[in-house]
Amino acid sequence: MGIRRAGLSLLLWAGHAFAGEVVVIAHPSVPRLDNVAVERIYTGRVVELGGVRVMPFDLAAGHPLRGRFLARWLDRDEERYLAYWTVRRYVGKGGPPSQVPTVAEMIRLVSTTPGALGYVDEADIRAEVKGNVTVLLR
Repeated sequence: MGIRRAGLSLLLWAGHAFAGEVVVIAHPSVPRLDNVAVERIYTGRVVELGGVRVMPFDLAAGHPLRGRFLARWLDRDEERYLAYWTVRRYVGKGGPPSQVPTVAEMIRLVSTTPGALGYVDEADIRAEVKGNVTVLLR
């Protein structure tokens, strides 16, 4: 069993080593954000910035990029994030961001929906996308 775990750890490390930076993207209507604003938006504590109603989008639970986003931008893992939203929903303080199935759909929604935010791997930002979204690197 020790060998199997070591192999899994090596695969996880190797996959992470080749992954690019997680980039937060926003529709051009969204004001410039900092790390704190991103965290507050994705935890439902901010729903409007500069008169613009913000609408965050998430990838589906279990998506590797979602896990990287949660770790880097929200300092949480999937379990803590789901628990947080379970409590918020229970006490009537809203629900989690809408989920999208793919990175391509995330880019499409963010580029066409005023107030929308999402995240992608920096490798997914192509020249034709940059004109339609604001890119924030951490």
